Amino acid sequence: MSMDGFIKKVEAFSDWLWGIPLISILVISGVYLTVTLKFFQFRYPIYILKQTMGSVFKKPKGKGTLTPFQALTSELSCTIGAANIVGVPAAIMFGGPGAIFWMWVIAFIGMSLKFSESVLAIRYRERNEKGEYVGGPMYYMTKGLNMKWLGIWFSLALMIELIPSMMIQGNSIASTVFETVKIPPIYTGIIAAIIISLVVFGGIQRIGRVTELVVPFMAIFYVGSAMLIMFMNISHLPGVLKLIVTSAFQPMSAIGGFTGAAIAETIRWGFARGLYSNEAGLGTTPIAHAAATTDHPVRQGFWSVIGIVVDTLIICTATAFVVLSSGVWTDKGAAANPSGLTTIAFTQYFGKTGSYIVTIALIFFVLSTMVVLVFYGAKQAEFLFGLKAARVMEVVYVAAIILGAIGAAQIIWSFLDIALAAILIPNVIAVLLLSKEVKELKEEFFTSEKYYLKDVEEEKRKTG
Repeated sequence: MSMDGFIKKVEAFSDWLWGIPLISILVISGVYLTVTLKFFQFRYPIYILKQTMGSVFKKPKGKGTLTPFQALTSELSCTIGAANIVGVPAAIMFGGPGAIFWMWVIAFIGMSLKFSESVLAIRYRERNEKGEYVGGPMYYMTKGLNMKWLGIWFSLALMIELIPSMMIQGNSIASTVFETVKIPPIYTGIIAAIIISLVVFGGIQRIGRVTELVVPFMAIFYVGSAMLIMFMNISHLPGVLKLIVTSAFQPMSAIGGFTGAAIAETIRWGFARGLYSNEAGLGTTPIAHAAATTDHPVRQGFWSVIGIVVDTLIICTATAFVVLSSGVWTDKGAAANPSGLTTIAFTQYFGKTGSYIVTIALIFFVLSTMVVLVFYGAKQAEFLFGLKAARVMEVVYVAAIILGAIGAAQIIWSFLDIALAAILIPNVIAVLLLSKEVKELKEEFFTSEKYYLKDVEEEKRKTG
């Protein structure tokens, strides 16, 4: 078999795997955990908001290395990426506007999965030689399930998978910059590598300080620009909402550049976009949350719920409304270039400035993703081989940015999704096996005089 034939086979297997099989695993796990945890995300939304965004400027309770807000922004640095800008229009072009409805549905279901991961990360975290709190799937697999081999499997798979991931991020930023300002990719790669090094080699606390400044700025900058377009199209808004809801439940016929979609495709694209974007079940975000200062695992779990709200319900939705209200998705040739639709829509309303807005947002999104990917990879090396190995891997990841920028090892990219499955499947199994503990911790939090009941009492005193 030729190399091209082999790669095509790998790509076909990867597309199949990330279709019905993995989406089913994540949806069923999310629904099971939502029921097990008694629909907490639907029952306590105001309380969760007050405990998270409402307490950003308060001194956090408990022990940890980062503030809860820094842990959230570190997580969001990784989940908010190019996919929020280019992945959403692809879901609309291949699944129709109804895909956005199913993206919202899976966001709410995924909250219980992400909450459970973060609760377990705090429950089983440790302190390393530097006195920093570390945790994540490899720790709850080892200590919670007594399956050190599974923790080693997860760590090794993630550590190796992040090398091609960094290459892809390097390539993405270099090609974006080249398209806009024609700077040769090698220079962009080197500059990106230097910026990432300055942040990452300063340790987790510097990463936290940088992300808590960069993430709110980049989210407000991008969502604010998208909101301007929505206000310009305010009369289209009811029509867009109606289009999203009605096409979620009926096959969408072809119009303009859109080729039509069956309901099964609409659901698949919506679920896929939501799950890939917020990384529920992947096991990466609990590594960031494990370092947070908190007095109870459940309190930090709420912050991971807010991560889905910001990433999927706010940023992905903003992109969707721009693409749908501007009508660019029905233009001829739209299906041939779905990743460019957001830029086309912004350019339509802001001229050349519009393309710069999208480019700047993409650069920030990708740079911040790279910072946290290096941190995640280093934590795997630390778990497996100790702190010195973590330093070595940081250097490897930074070098991968430059290699990716010049287009090296594109052959590896076909294997990326398969490597991600090798991380996701053991993590979801571990979370399900430990779901009884998550349920017990959640019940303890909501029935104890030290946590939920005390918070409610304090709130009554303030308002009363």
